[in-house]
Amino acid sequence: MRTYADFHIHSKYARACSPQLTPENIDLWCRIKGLGLVATGDFTHPKWFDDLQEKLEPHGEGLYRLKSEFRQKEARFTPVAETDVHFICGTEVACIYRHNEQTRRVHHCIFAPSLEVVAKINTTLEKRGCKLAGDGRPILGMSSIELLKILLEIDPRNVLIPAHAWTPWFAIFGSKSGYDSIAECFEDLAPYIFAIETGLSSDPAMNWRVSALDKVALTSHSDAHSLPNLGREADVFEGSELSYSGIMKAIREANPIAVSANKQTSPLKLSGTVEFFPDEGRYHYDGHRDCKVCLSPAESKKLKNICPKCNRELTIGVLNRVEELADNKPDRKPAGALSFSSLIELDKVIAQAQGVKGRATKAVEEQYWQLVSEGRGELQLLLDVPLERLTAITTERVVEAIGRLRDGEIKGIEPGFDGEYGQIHLFAEDERGRTQSSLF
Repeated sequence: MRTYADFHIHSKYARACSPQLTPENIDLWCRIKGLGLVATGDFTHPKWFDDLQEKLEPHGEGLYRLKSEFRQKEARFTPVAETDVHFICGTEVACIYRHNEQTRRVHHCIFAPSLEVVAKINTTLEKRGCKLAGDGRPILGMSSIELLKILLEIDPRNVLIPAHAWTPWFAIFGSKSGYDSIAECFEDLAPYIFAIETGLSSDPAMNWRVSALDKVALTSHSDAHSLPNLGREADVFEGSELSYSGIMKAIREANPIAVSANKQTSPLKLSGTVEFFPDEGRYHYDGHRDCKVCLSPAESKKLKNICPKCNRELTIGVLNRVEELADNKPDRKPAGALSFSSLIELDKVIAQAQGVKGRATKAVEEQYWQLVSEGRGELQLLLDVPLERLTAITTERVVEAIGRLRDGEIKGIEPGFDGEYGQIHLFAEDERGRTQSSLF
């Protein structure tokens, strides 16, 4: 059995996140998206933790589900079969501290085997002076090593995975305040870090260039700040025995070295990931958003990383940072590396097929709800449903767009930079014009 999982999301209590991010709505939108596993998000926030305790019930070892009395319906979503959504206790925290004479700003995803263990984590952090009520993504005035030690002392089953590992400002490998390796960050505790989250602006192929990362699994999650962004990146699990320990074992055994040595013993396996096109991520290229300057690493190097308009230092993007740490060529794929699929969200695909710029048009929304109802969920539609079946439930142009997406047939790329999302085009410019004119 295939299960799509999104282990990095947020609640309405996280800064710059939608007030619609409630347990009820997250459960509903996971079914719309086709996600079978999702993190609770923000479990350190007192009010959100109360919501989780009230509205979730145990559903397997270390997993939870929404209680039936809280389950929501969406009139436009009438699926032929629904995904059963399991919640896992997971959150994101920000560690800001001095280490090796530098200021570090590193975000981590942490996971716990139960809400009871979460309560112990929260109590311990509060006793150490951490203010948890101000933001669902709290700032902890402690090092990454200190945080990991605390988690392991509370319960050895707790897990820490560095979040969006390459993001310039807040990541373990970030160009602004990160490290050059996992070992530099965690020192003698580095063996406890068995996975990283690649983030929206990098994909597995970029990470394969750094051979030290062959020791860790590459995971991908949405970091959703709103309901429609759930599942824009996801892990793919194969197997029916869903449990906290099974999930963590599957991730632990999913690094290329273990896979190539046939050391995967778990009945549940991490088989791959669903990826944002890294070019679409907000920090893929270098640049300055205010100056509207977007540059490749080679162009930045010629300019000595200085903006040609304002003469200030550029924000160095993920691609540049990967090249800085890489010890392999771009085409390198290690033995045992998992597969991945690069996707664009379904409403964007429909909008491109219809030749319109906005995702929020009535025509796009109508087509979206029809498709997710017929196809069992967005991820299944984009990845699993045969194209022949799609021809019976949508237009020829949408089927063509999904086919191109599956084949990696991209007609244009505008890279993201310095906080600006990029754009991926499935139709060439002359095709876009014909598509739009054919609607009227």
